[in-house]
Amino acid sequence: MSVLNRWSDAEAAAAVAHYGAQGVSEPLALRTYSARLLGADPDLVLHGGGNTSVKTTVTGLLGEAIPVLCVKGSGWDLGTIEPPGHPAVRLEPLRALRALNSLSDEAMVAAQRNNLIDPAAPNPSVEALLHAFLPHTFVDHTHSSALLALADQPDAAAVCRQVFGERVVLVPYVMPGFALAQSCVDLYEAAAERAAASGVELEGMVLLKHGLFSFGSTAKQSYERMIELVRLAEQHLATGNRLSQPAAVPERPAPAAALLPRLRGALGRAASAAGARSHWLLDLRATPLARAVVDDGRLADWARRGVATPDHVIRTKAHPLVLPAAPAAGDAAALEAWSASLAMALTAYAANYQASFSRQNDRVGGIKKPLDSLPRVVAIPGLGLVGIGKSAAEAAVTADIAETWATTLLAAESIGRFEPVGENDTFDMEYWSLEQAKLGKAAEKPLARSVVVVTGGAGAIGAATALAFAAQGADLAVLDLDGEAAAAVARRCGSRALGLACNVTDPLQVQTAFAAVAAHFGGLDIVVSNAGAAWGGRIAELPEADLRASFELNFFAHQHVAQAALALFRLQDTLPCPAGAAGGNASANQAASAGAAGAGEGVSGRLGGQLLFNVSKQALNPGPGFGAYGTSKAALLALVRQYALEEGGAGIRVNAINADRIRSGLLTDTMIRERSAARGLSEADYMGGNLLGSEVRAEDVAEAFVALARLERTTGALLTVDGGNVAAMVR
Repeated sequence: MSVLNRWSDAEAAAAVAHYGAQGVSEPLALRTYSARLLGADPDLVLHGGGNTSVKTTVTGLLGEAIPVLCVKGSGWDLGTIEPPGHPAVRLEPLRALRALNSLSDEAMVAAQRNNLIDPAAPNPSVEALLHAFLPHTFVDHTHSSALLALADQPDAAAVCRQVFGERVVLVPYVMPGFALAQSCVDLYEAAAERAAASGVELEGMVLLKHGLFSFGSTAKQSYERMIELVRLAEQHLATGNRLSQPAAVPERPAPAAALLPRLRGALGRAASAAGARSHWLLDLRATPLARAVVDDGRLADWARRGVATPDHVIRTKAHPLVLPAAPAAGDAAALEAWSASLAMALTAYAANYQASFSRQNDRVGGIKKPLDSLPRVVAIPGLGLVGIGKSAAEAAVTADIAETWATTLLAAESIGRFEPVGENDTFDMEYWSLEQAKLGKAAEKPLARSVVVVTGGAGAIGAATALAFAAQGADLAVLDLDGEAAAAVARRCGSRALGLACNVTDPLQVQTAFAAVAAHFGGLDIVVSNAGAAWGGRIAELPEADLRASFELNFFAHQHVAQAALALFRLQDTLPCPAGAAGGNASANQAASAGAAGAGEGVSGRLGGQLLFNVSKQALNPGPGFGAYGTSKAALLALVRQYALEEGGAGIRVNAINADRIRSGLLTDTMIRERSAARGLSEADYMGGNLLGSEVRAEDVAEAFVALARLERTTGALLTVDGGNVAAMVR
């Protein structure tokens, strides 16, 4: 932890000029600038946390000046906030609410919305009244890790008074809302009188177990006070003594790629048993900070203490799940024992969560409905902290907060004892409707929670396919021989997408790439095996090297990819080797029956998986001079059918696309010009030479892959995408 003063007068002036050109006032421009400075520092705020405000005026319809509070709105992140992220609320009606003895959450939200200058603006922060009641022009609020290490002490008030003196107001923990706003302003006014008598100027407020406020007459003053107060906290923490109590963990633990898919599968089975969606994504943090917590003998005790600030509970739950230490690499028996322990650990976690919910719901009159009882953070000694989410981005947010918890915990323990809010207050925050609203209730996209690998992902079809899956909510890993090109496509697929260099004809590179995918996302759901190339020449005269090269890329590479994918699918579902692989002789009819019984997602809590292949029309309608390509693609079609036959019983669906005449690396613009000229056709007529008379695009192939991925009761299918080619029709 080490916050920096990032204020720049030149940058502030530039922000005023930039936003001023858009009609934004100077106070709001400076508010936006300093809010973004706060949001850029993860030691101050994380992922939508914190809030900021400025009191200014706007001009009404009749030209009158209206005093307003421009306060952070719901859904905005301080790190990326723009002027609309501080919606203007009429100030005087908000301040008039102070005369009330109480105000329900619903009435508070209604009052704030009713006084918005722009009725379409987002809801003002739940702490808007606190900002309104304070007299200062600029007010900043953060959840500084250093401050929380002081505020989460058993004697937090005494510690904070020692560190900050009379420069701050100390506020005992009160849940956000009207009551907190009233408490803060009452304590502020009493402290202001004492400060005036002693010649001290108040600079901020410490909300014990919660966070830090600073304020001032200018944006710069409020921001710099925040930085200075946090620095004082950091200086005090620097006097602490961090002592570790190492736990017994293997010197060389099993790799994340071996452990995370097993954890993901266990989570899926637990979720499915509870009637929830079975697919979750994981984000591992194996940093020295994370390891310092998970490898300490006090981990179980620390995990029971709670969250660093109640604001985090909606994303992390109140406690992480602590698993047994990671097994040593190469110890198969220990790995199986560790895998077997997952179900018991998840069951115990759910039972504890449900018992806590029952206690707390009785306390509040039985009015709450339980949320799911799955953990959102998992601590694995020897490995690290794992964040869990419905997407890679959400899992990363959870993991970020888990690391902040670790930072705060270790700092707090170095000067005393980490003692955050207790079960009652944590429950109230987790089940507070205004807090849950921060997570949003938007419907998930059709392929959300899915991890998708696309090979040949930098080519025309591969890139279009990756983007199409991303548009449907999937998280992407893009593999290509050209690693830089793969990374470029991945960047277009989302902030957490992965781009990897991989020669799919090399089984070791394929295994390495899939291990990286498992370590990054926690597992795998869908593979689009798309990489391919065409070798030309009459088959009788074709050099053997060309034929072998074609089979290496157009057949064996798909086999390498399928084997690597199936290995991860089996880890997730903890499936043994199939009987056939161990010498069994189950009949084809038995295998087909097993497939029919287990093809759907979630059967018996399995995650299953999908293999999708780009086969090409050459498998059905070979052309002269393309024997090397056609024969290898025909072999690939047979491979597709064999996998569908053998893997249906594991809930794994296997399908393929039969595409033709797509602009790509196989059919370049130069080739199109030459072929159309040789046939006396325009390029448009050549590319539209099908029953529909329309050119088939890479995006059409991509949409077909997505369609197959969504067909939950289809396996062994070959979907044609060629605009209509009678000779290539399957039947």
